Amino acid sequence: MVRSPVPLAVLPGGTANVLAVEVGIGTRMLRAAERFSSYVPTRVALGLLEFPNGESRHFGMMAGVGLDAMVVYNISAGLKSRLGKVAYWIAGFSQVGKRLPEFGVRACGRDFQASFLLASRVRNYGGDLTICRNASLLGPDFEVVVFEGPKALPYLKYFAAVLLGRVDRVKGATVLRTTDLQITQSTDPRVYIQIDGEHVGRTPARLSIVPDALTLLVPPEFHKTHG
Repeated sequence: MVRSPVPLAVLPGGTANVLAVEVGIGTRMLRAAERFSSYVPTRVALGLLEFPNGESRHFGMMAGVGLDAMVVYNISAGLKSRLGKVAYWIAGFSQVGKRLPEFGVRACGRDFQASFLLASRVRNYGGDLTICRNASLLGPDFEVVVFEGPKALPYLKYFAAVLLGRVDRVKGATVLRTTDLQITQSTDPRVYIQIDGEHVGRTPARLSIVPDALTLLVPPEFHKTHG
């Protein structure tokens, strides 16, 4: 549907329903369907993930590299089916005490050595957290948070900073805004990439913005809170 004028409507039928929650549709499928006639068609940008072999994928909400993509890659389908979002928390906290693989990031003319990167178009993360607090589907760019360090223990500090809304003030984390960033090759094959909660491959890769790419149906109040 990229570049198509046909509008996309979202029904909340997933595990976390990030997009539905982000735009104010909510998590009740029947109620969402009943309100479709009041939704407003809105043009939004999309993200684009490109690999060196020429393969590419568009995404609507976020791309994660490193820690969260490793969780997505390793999570048991059966556990996810039984426990829903709780399965991700279990998989995430299982990394505490382990050494995390690192990868290179180049964005805004700066170079980083990261173990987790999130490039987001939405504030909502997994239905429960807000990592990119100023991200917006109506904006022209990504909000990017780079977490550095190969040890998992500092992620308890990062997690506390996320809960307090102070990620931009914690040592080892950097918040950026950009339309283009490069993820360089890692020597560790466990550096995975996820887009919108789906495992899609490994580094290296490029992330960029495709402006005016999709017509999305959103509740009218979404423009008041995100405009």
